[in-house]
Amino acid sequence: MNIIGNIIKSVIDITEKLTPESSPSENQKEVLKKLLSKAKDTAFGQFYNFEAIMESDTVQKNFSEKIPYFDYNEINDEWWYKLHEGETNITWPDNPDYYALSSGTTGKTSKRIPVTEDMIESIKSAGIAQIIALSHFDLPATFFDKGILMLGSSTDLIEKKDHLEGEISGISAHNIPSWFRGYYKPGEKIAQIDDWDQRVEKIAKKAKEWDIGAISGIPSWIELMLNEVITYNKVKNIHEIWPNLEVYTSGGVAFGPYEKSFNALLGRPITIIDTYLASEGFIAFQARPETDAMQLVTDGGIYFEFVPFKPEYINQDGSLVAHAPAFTLDDVELNQDYVLIISTVSGTWRYIIGDTIEFTDIERAEIKITGRTKFFLNTVGSQLSVNKLDDAVKHLEERFNIKIKEYTICAKRYDEEFYHSWYFGTEDDVEASSLAQTLDDFLKQANKNYRVARSKALKGVKVKTVIPAIFHDWNAFNKKKGGQVKMERVMNEDKFTEWEAFVEKK
Repeated sequence: MNIIGNIIKSVIDITEKLTPESSPSENQKEVLKKLLSKAKDTAFGQFYNFEAIMESDTVQKNFSEKIPYFDYNEINDEWWYKLHEGETNITWPDNPDYYALSSGTTGKTSKRIPVTEDMIESIKSAGIAQIIALSHFDLPATFFDKGILMLGSSTDLIEKKDHLEGEISGISAHNIPSWFRGYYKPGEKIAQIDDWDQRVEKIAKKAKEWDIGAISGIPSWIELMLNEVITYNKVKNIHEIWPNLEVYTSGGVAFGPYEKSFNALLGRPITIIDTYLASEGFIAFQARPETDAMQLVTDGGIYFEFVPFKPEYINQDGSLVAHAPAFTLDDVELNQDYVLIISTVSGTWRYIIGDTIEFTDIERAEIKITGRTKFFLNTVGSQLSVNKLDDAVKHLEERFNIKIKEYTICAKRYDEEFYHSWYFGTEDDVEASSLAQTLDDFLKQANKNYRVARSKALKGVKVKTVIPAIFHDWNAFNKKKGGQVKMERVMNEDKFTEWEAFVEKK
């Protein structure tokens, strides 16, 4: 009998039952008040007169009217640069203890996003809430005393004069609670290795010594790690090494495009749980098995607003026009893409995180990520978000019985006529022309705007297939391997020219 596992499972079940239900909308009102109250004496709070906003009868409305939207460059150029020059108490009390380095999927230059102690506590709190939510999933008691393998960025953070820097997964792992360290794999020593290949090699060598129940990380890099473990240990699937593996916590990108190739590495089905941890905070997690949508963390350190993702509100560079309306949880609707806006305990204010979402359940505040504001394929009016591109790729996998591990796309001009030019990462032998035709037919049926675009400016679809390793090599060439690195799904023409040149050299 698994005594420890049964005890832990019982404690989680009881904690979930004793946790009172709360209203996401009311939670958000309280979060905003706390944010304004704590930051009212900062330079930012005094400039925008947080005291007056707090005293108004309509705090949420007043907040959205008085404070403009900020993307990273704007808030960094206007406010955060002062932190780098040694000033304090700028957008949040005191100075941040960490900076999360993030280049996202758009470039080589790292953003330096403040991460305060309050944010660390917010992330821990959200993590505990996610653990409690495991009571909703049908997991055996044996699961709850197994190791959890977290494959993120190196925890060997960069030391500066008064703070540490690194990617958010490395910062989070650096701050894991003491009670969790016994479950955490690969352990502090291996987690500090900066070189991704060396770290995975160490994991492969140690794998047989661990009893892993859950793994966590970005799908593409988790797949590579699992492949390495399987190959090194000369087994057929990962369950021959880790027979008690029950859960994969996915994050960073939608899991859908990786589902088929990921499942091929398993000996049996496991539970997939989506999470939404960004450099700016722990935003959402899947809280119940009936859906693959994620529940916003509405009672933590983040206040959310939602701008309808409509052409009249979006500039060409993905930023928002100044007059774009922002909705609260009380105002949002189903089946509408929204640009996600956050204000946080790290001193980000009305911050455009760059993701678009839609609500699947408003009462529960459950969402799905639909894409990126800068990666919305609308050059010729086709209006394709990343989730629609993912659906098309999944259709190809099912139609041709193939695995497509990565992809990227560009609306590219050929002799002044636009074509959607796709690259698929697959090891399967399939005719590119057949993929192109099937892809085009599917998108015409699934998306009205695409169908209209194909009758006008969009002349057709071109497809090329390459081995999946080229995508990983591209990421390594542009940034680095592993960690938070994600493949850009949609490229502009200049970046796509670089991509094609890179592919040609391989």
